[in-house]
Amino acid sequence: MKCIAFIQTKEGKANKASLEAAGLASGLGETVAVVSGHLEGDGGLGAVGVSRILHTAAQLDDSQMARLVSAAVEQESATVVVCAQDHLGKAVAGRIAVRIGAGLIAGVTATPIEGSYTRNVFSGKAMAQLKGTTDKLVVTTTPNAIGLPENTGTAASVEAFAPEIGQRKVEVLEEARPNSGDRAPLPEAELVVSAGRGLKGPENWGIVEDLADVLGATTACSRPVSDIGWRPHHEHVGQTGITIRPNLYIAIGISGAIQHLAGVNSSKVIVVINKDPEAPFFKAADYGIVGDAFEVVPKLTEAFKSL
Repeated sequence: MKCIAFIQTKEGKANKASLEAAGLASGLGETVAVVSGHLEGDGGLGAVGVSRILHTAAQLDDSQMARLVSAAVEQESATVVVCAQDHLGKAVAGRIAVRIGAGLIAGVTATPIEGSYTRNVFSGKAMAQLKGTTDKLVVTTTPNAIGLPENTGTAASVEAFAPEIGQRKVEVLEEARPNSGDRAPLPEAELVVSAGRGLKGPENWGIVEDLADVLGATTACSRPVSDIGWRPHHEHVGQTGITIRPNLYIAIGISGAIQHLAGVNSSKVIVVINKDPEAPFFKAADYGIVGDAFEVVPKLTEAFKSL
């Protein structure tokens, strides 16, 4: 089986979500990566099993990227395309599937077994096992779900790739990214500290930031908090925000509505801090602390500092 992995880069290196996608692809068969934009060396792709990289230096829009990957599928006679289930992956995967006449399995959460792919359904309450019935298949992987394969210690070769992909339809005039310092993006974060309306106001968010800084975690919030402007919308996690799968999720002053749980219930460990012992979130928690966040969180922060 030959696979194509669609890769996104950051500062010349493949981002974590793309490395996970490439790692899954390399477990299926020989894998060729498709990369556009700035690339340093092999971007870390050889380490996850990619043998070759088809590289286009130009910055492309979604439609051009779909054409680029489709051209690679045709050139390499590939039968599987794998990409990350993030904003760009969602935009490109469907286009690729239509262009190459493939089926699409989105949001895979585990390495396939005998051609069967696992994904969450019903807001994470159940898992489905799916198999493609078409000759070609497009698969998207849920970030931070599958993990990275063992480092192969090898490097992938890089080849220039310039098929006909049409004219750019969208021109980017300016790009502004949220200032998160050294913190990992939420979809890739392994540690997340989140808070809700129990913080009573944006002026109290310092205790959340302090705890996150000590842990090296990324900050997040519930939807009501972002809706009323206490925190930026890119921090909103939940069914209508960003779905995350960190190793540790600390929820402070969040009641645990089903819409919020749908976006975080795949976290490996959930810690809930709430002064209401009847808060629904405690039913989903691995560890719970019933207490006032303004007393508990600073004590936790100091305890972590001492470690």
